Amino acid sequence: MPLRLKKFIGTILIIVLVSVYAIVATTIATLTLSTAPWYVHLLYFLLTGVIWILPAMLIIRWMAGPRKV
Repeated sequence: MPLRLKKFIGTILIIVLVSVYAIVATTIATLTLSTAPWYVHLLYFLLTGVIWILPAMLIIRWMAGPRKV
């Protein structure tokens, strides 16, 4: 697959990932954290704000192609 096509597909995948992840994380927070104290909210949003990076890194690694030796 040409590198340019991989980068285009990867960009679309990252946009979809971030959009869906934000909606799901916010929905879960709204449904489960409504009566929780502020520090639980802080911890939840800190964790969910960082966890999306893991799948994004995999997509970016795929976009970059194989390593050159």
